Amino acid sequence: MKSPARFRRDPRSLKLHLALLGLGLLILQPALAKQDDRNQPMNYSSKTLDGFNAPNTVTTLTGNVVVTQGTMKLTGAVAKLYLDADTQVARAVVTAPAGGVAHIEQLDDCNNLMQGDAQQLDYDNINGIAVLTGNAVVKQQGRGEFHGDKLTYNTQTALITGEAGGDGLVHGVILPKAQPGVPAPAGQVASPTCHPNAAATPATPPAAAPKPAGGH
Repeated sequence: MKSPARFRRDPRSLKLHLALLGLGLLILQPALAKQDDRNQPMNYSSKTLDGFNAPNTVTTLTGNVVVTQGTMKLTGAVAKLYLDADTQVARAVVTAPAGGVAHIEQLDDCNNLMQGDAQQLDYDNINGIAVLTGNAVVKQQGRGEFHGDKLTYNTQTALITGEAGGDGLVHGVILPKAQPGVPAPAGQVASPTCHPNAAATPATPPAAAPKPAGGH
């Protein structure tokens, strides 16, 4: 897996952000989805169901659709679940209810929440890539948010690409890194420092207190 790209906070960074916005290409700070989610069962509920639990078939869920797998959650009006040759869900396409949005959310390995909303969500369950189309919004807790007509978010690498239709623009907000002892601005949820890949360091037991002279 390629290492996620990182922003460098220096004067050139602002120019880089503006250039990326102009091209419709944005890169989020690393926030990889929980790696264990893909090993969990996929559960779903809806008003109606039409499909087969068989290889290379499509199952259609309609009405108050909720699909979950570990911390990943999809909601919408209609969902089509594409099963592969191994009868595993390879892809899920979710459309929004009238006047509403299709929604995806998932925790990363630091328990920070990623949320996405759009008129349609096309989720590649094999590669962990979500394509959000129509008034798309992606938000990451304590990191920032991005808006566009179409956003493609890779939950495995935290790479996001954006497109704007017509004369519109891709736009977003990148939050500053929280500093120790400095409270987060109003309305901003601080993102805790987390190093999910760091090896745990065993605690060192306190040294035994010296015995008094004479052994009493």
